[in-house]
Amino acid sequence: MTNPYAPPQAVVEDIADLAAGIQLADRGTRLGAAILDGLIFGVMVYLPLVVTAFLTGFRPGPAGEPPSFEGVGTAVIVALIAFVIWVGINLKLMRDNGQSVGKKATGIKVVRSDGSAASLARLVWLRNVVNGLLGIIPLYGLIDVLFIFGESRRCIHDHIADTIVIKA
Repeated sequence: MTNPYAPPQAVVEDIADLAAGIQLADRGTRLGAAILDGLIFGVMVYLPLVVTAFLTGFRPGPAGEPPSFEGVGTAVIVALIAFVIWVGINLKLMRDNGQSVGKKATGIKVVRSDGSAASLARLVWLRNVVNGLLGIIPLYGLIDVLFIFGESRRCIHDHIADTIVIKA
């Protein structure tokens, strides 16, 4: 006889068991991909900005005098062009495989939590734009990253976008 006063029961599948063959990416691999993405961004965007600024006339002024800002406009244009190229490369990789350059290099990719491919809109808007806007909340960035230590290995932005990061 069943107890009519017993709490409701539910069978919940673990995220790793949703589809056969899916292996969640290691936390260290995800960190490595994020660091690699940051380094690539710096080399592709910030380095041309700084080099162009100095080659076109930006000079720190002597003590007590303002610096010379000649050529800064050119440097900003070069950096914007580099940024557009960086965005284009990453959008193509995200659309094709659910990967950034760093994720591709480390052999991981982003998919929906059921193992299906994540749309480009989901990757861009929910994982990046919404997460970036939430970044204005003090300590949000730290809390977002610390969620990776949960059993499901998902950051807050993964929960927002209903995605997981798996071995490619």
